[in-house]
Amino acid sequence: MRIVARSMTGFGRAHRPVDGLDVTAEIKSVNSRYLDVSVRISRAFGYLEERVKPFLQERGISRGKVEVNITVERPGGSAAKVRIDRDYLESYLDALDALHDDYHIKDDRSVMKLAAQPGIFVTDKPAEDADEDWRRISEVLNEAVNVFVSTRALEGEKLGADLEAKLDKIEVAVAEIEKLSDEDVKNYRERLAQRVREALADNAITIDESRILTECAIHADKIAIDEEMVRLRTHIAAFRKTLAEKGAVGRNLDFRLQEMNREINTTGSKCADAAIANRVIEVKCELEKMREQVQNLE
Repeated sequence: MRIVARSMTGFGRAHRPVDGLDVTAEIKSVNSRYLDVSVRISRAFGYLEERVKPFLQERGISRGKVEVNITVERPGGSAAKVRIDRDYLESYLDALDALHDDYHIKDDRSVMKLAAQPGIFVTDKPAEDADEDWRRISEVLNEAVNVFVSTRALEGEKLGADLEAKLDKIEVAVAEIEKLSDEDVKNYRERLAQRVREALADNAITIDESRILTECAIHADKIAIDEEMVRLRTHIAAFRKTLAEKGAVGRNLDFRLQEMNREINTTGSKCADAAIANRVIEVKCELEKMREQVQNLE
């Protein structure tokens, strides 16, 4: 069976010039219950930040704490130009002169102090073309996402193979539990019937053999685990099928593990045989390991 489940852990990076821009895109992720995207992008292109998350969702990324870092530089320098707002500056200087003359405040003005005043400088830059800027940046981001998705898929394949191996161990243990349970139920029925006969004989009560067998069978059914084993095997089969499906399967697999754990717990509570109890513990240990692994799947 080919496993296509993806891990929530991954990393991707791409860097190249695109039509006058030097773009670097990095994307990495760790586990998260939902899709949590944080974006850092060069300040001049901050208005494109809101486009990143939908872009990732279109690429099929649906779970994980994802960090995206996009750096954009212009090799020939910025197209923006800084100039002095002379009207504002002259008005500001006139106000400083009045402050000095009217209130006799020391005049300690300097270029650096004036430069710190908001409004002195004005930045002129070409009109933004959001669609064109996004086209250039998204080309590089898409390459980074390709690498990112590939690393997630590779890690998911490894996790899936490990989960498959653990399922194999569980199925072996389940087969042993079923075999031991059949013998345990049979022995229990015989031991119970013998005890009932001895108790009736000690009290001089007439023995109704058919009634004894009926009552013993009823009590023996209470420790039978046929239904639990059928449901457990059904969940195992469904787990394998889900593991081979595309898309986000982590929550589905986690639910299957909960149901498998429920059935094995019921089995353990019904059976008093030490050998069966040991197998039950083995299954529960494997299920716990699988639960930790499934938390990593998208």
